[in-house]
Amino acid sequence: MATETLTGTLGLLVNAALVVSAALTLLVSYRVIKGPTVPDRVVALDTIGTNVVAIAVLYAMFTRQGFFIDVSLVLAIIGFISTITVARYVTEGDIIE
Repeated sequence: MATETLTGTLGLLVNAALVVSAALTLLVSYRVIKGPTVPDRVVALDTIGTNVVAIAVLYAMFTRQGFFIDVSLVLAIIGFISTITVARYVTEGDIIE
């Protein structure tokens, strides 16, 4: 089955946004590795999660496949829950009271 992709100016803009999001994800991964503090790493991981959701949505727009919108919603929910869990662990030292 051949998939239809965006063409013209919108296709070019979506492609550019995909490249920028991927590049920013790679740049932020440096902050995850180097730190210097745990909150810096948590924020960097949250940024990576947000960028992955953005990449999934942009790819859905580019390929015109709605399945990737569902994938991005699931990723956003998982990212939100994991960010809350890690933030709670960092601030309180325990996840479950």
